[in-house]
Amino acid sequence: MRILLAPDSFKGTLSSLEAGHILEEAVLSLYPQWETEVVPMADGGEGTVDALAAAAGGEPVMDLVTDPLGELVWARSLRLPGGRAVMEMAEASGLLLVPEEKRNPWLTSTFGTGEMMARALDRGDRHIYMGIGGSATCDGGMGAMEALGVRFPDRDGNPLPGRGSSLGKVETIDLSGIHEGVKNLDLTILGDVTNPLCGNRGAARVFGPQKGADPAMVEALEAGMVHYRGVLERTFGRDLECLSGGGAAGGLGAALLLFLHGTMASGAEKVLELARFDRRLETADLVITGEGRTDGQSGEGKITGRIAAHCKKKGVPCVVLSGSLGEGWESLLSLGAAAVLPAAEGEDIQKSMKEPKAWYRNAAERFLKERFES
Repeated sequence: MRILLAPDSFKGTLSSLEAGHILEEAVLSLYPQWETEVVPMADGGEGTVDALAAAAGGEPVMDLVTDPLGELVWARSLRLPGGRAVMEMAEASGLLLVPEEKRNPWLTSTFGTGEMMARALDRGDRHIYMGIGGSATCDGGMGAMEALGVRFPDRDGNPLPGRGSSLGKVETIDLSGIHEGVKNLDLTILGDVTNPLCGNRGAARVFGPQKGADPAMVEALEAGMVHYRGVLERTFGRDLECLSGGGAAGGLGAALLLFLHGTMASGAEKVLELARFDRRLETADLVITGEGRTDGQSGEGKITGRIAAHCKKKGVPCVVLSGSLGEGWESLLSLGAAAVLPAAEGEDIQKSMKEPKAWYRNAAERFLKERFES
């Protein structure tokens, strides 16, 4: 038997690489003669850089950049052959970089994300894959574009800092100083968020509260974003009311699409492509994947659902072994999963999160024994 072990991360407990090695230990403890391959997975959000570093190789890079509140932080990215770079905006502008008591999208900025991109362009990278999940910001991408040389003057001509509080003050956009490397940049935006920039499904109202905005701040950010959208429309000559993905990462999606001519892509599908997953499937007898919690969303573009679909297409059995199951998990069965199983249920879920490695390994061994020894 050749087993392909391709889990996503278990948010807050296990990285995708850790989960993969736990599965591998479980398999080899029972069947040491079997062949295993760990291919950690991600869908463009947390863990994408680490997953692709393990699955596709490349050169790890560390850049000292500005975090959401203006402090310095080391941000990781990955260089692949052919002048390609893989990044996560969360490394520079992520919610986890800001202590809960300091979360404030009125003040936070994506400036560090733009710095990451500028450094990559300076190194000669011309194709950037940018994961845009997990942001702490709602600045419309102004900060990132500022770091790339764009200026946002107010009514008096004074340049504004890229943050949420500046959205409603922008009068014009000055592109004259944008980084020269942008001209030859091929940008792929990894994400599955389709929210527009404004409105009830927009960046401020949907995502603002989880980034620290109270109801009054949410409405102030929404008003600023509506004003900012108007400036963008005048600058780029486009109607942006329904721009799909524009509201991703607090409006960074709109900036990447407009200023840098980026292309939105499924993060899960792009990770599978870069990791050469289908090629690995050709010699696999079984695939085991999983995530912290499998539910209806897992079948809507998340990596576990995409893995199940790829396995079905190739005729390889796929088992989803996750931390727990939520409403709608059955959708993975219709996508092609042979089985969907939890490591813990009911009251045991909280216990499992305190000892995730032991619970996940025990669940893997239990499944293997039932599957191959019954």
